[in-house]
Amino acid sequence: MNKTFYVTTPIYYVNGVPHIGHSYTTIAADVLSRHKRQRGWDVYFLTGTDEHGQKVLRAAEKEGKTPQAFVDGIIPRFKEVWKKLDISYDDFIRTTEPRHGRAVGHFLQLLYDKGELVLGDYEGLYCVPCEVFWTEKQAEGGLCPDCRRPVERLKESNYFFKLSAHQAWLIQHIKDNPDFIRPESRRNEVLSFLEENVLTDLCVSRPKSRLSWGIPLPFSPDHVTYVWFDALINYISALGYPEDFTKFDAFWPSALHLIGKDILRQHAVIWPIMLHAAGLPAPHRIFAHGWWQVGVEKMSKSLGNVVNPLDVIDEFGIDVYRYFLLRDVPFGLDGVFSREALIKRFNGDLANDLGNLVYRTLTMSEKYVDGRIPAVRENRVLPASGASILSKLERLAESIDTALDKLDFIAALQSIWEVIGDANRFVEETKPWNLKKEGKTEELEDFLSVMFRVLRQTAAELAPFMPQTSAKILSQLKEDRVAKGDPLFPRIIEEKK
Repeated sequence: MNKTFYVTTPIYYVNGVPHIGHSYTTIAADVLSRHKRQRGWDVYFLTGTDEHGQKVLRAAEKEGKTPQAFVDGIIPRFKEVWKKLDISYDDFIRTTEPRHGRAVGHFLQLLYDKGELVLGDYEGLYCVPCEVFWTEKQAEGGLCPDCRRPVERLKESNYFFKLSAHQAWLIQHIKDNPDFIRPESRRNEVLSFLEENVLTDLCVSRPKSRLSWGIPLPFSPDHVTYVWFDALINYISALGYPEDFTKFDAFWPSALHLIGKDILRQHAVIWPIMLHAAGLPAPHRIFAHGWWQVGVEKMSKSLGNVVNPLDVIDEFGIDVYRYFLLRDVPFGLDGVFSREALIKRFNGDLANDLGNLVYRTLTMSEKYVDGRIPAVRENRVLPASGASILSKLERLAESIDTALDKLDFIAALQSIWEVIGDANRFVEETKPWNLKKEGKTEELEDFLSVMFRVLRQTAAELAPFMPQTSAKILSQLKEDRVAKGDPLFPRIIEEKK
């Protein structure tokens, strides 16, 4: 039986078009999925959309549409972006789907029957865009501490989930499972928060009189489910919960949730407690990555400073965008997006290193051996630099596996680029043009056989990161001949202003 791997992105809220933040998480999940499939694992890669809540209702009303018609019109935009970014998801879940609604209803009824949900009155300051209640202290000046927009005072009867009843369990679970929350800084953040505060009860409903667009509570027709409580359950409703546990039993033990750090508490505090209260195991790991910024501000729709992935793709190409996001900034830290940084990475890593290696190797084959790909000779004797390259190629897959198990995309890519750099230096050291001139055919063909092994193996290992580039390289390497195409990454030269 194959090993299993279940990776999820957050389900994205449908109050706008996908931006770089959405694509960052989704590309990371795609790379991990492709890598595991390449290694023979059974993979289930889930993404989707969060379609309930007050923001959606108001946006629909503004456009004169029903909420369902409104969200139905937005979903194709997400799927279009994921298609253009070569995202290989296995399932796209929508919270308006019947399978999800049934799972949420079952989950709520289960907690209600166990006495975990109680009816109570609540008064507080409410942020409609964030769909979160805040205290007076938190909402200084009447503004939401997250999005800085005005909050509204609300008083209403709702159902509450007593998070604090499970707080001690969660603290111990985090301590007993060091890899449960990553990176380490986020684990420490959550643990400190739990040890220094008593969790407040979570309001899990909204009165239908105020908000009709949501999943009804099965035990209270006057209420709909709080959008966050609804949304988190997608991770198990997509696996067939509670109707068919085949996928759940196979994939849930390996569950990896990739999220942005702004939704860490929902995933690392509320979600595991929800599962524990329902008698279900917590996910295997939650990894919170950083934010992309423009200048000093977080990139977000609410601030109006988003980068549209399609614009970047149109100018630079899909694989360049994928490579830049995962190579330029450690996955757990914040990054600053700029066109200048992307061009620098393009001209350096992609044009000078990878593109140059591919083009010069194919050109040398055409020039020196009539376009052949020389076979590996038995008992060949290579210079130390050539033997070192082959030794690194032997260890390359293991190096990438180790890095990606830690979600260290930079280390994985660096291990590939180390071989690429060595191969480019091998050309300068060997001087194949002299070997040709001196009639040293065997040495020349031995050199080229090393170079072509580098191309084949690095192209294969690049496939999860840059699927189109990998395919282009391999398409130029036939069984025993080359079929040279255009340079992969022509240098970008910008006019000085």
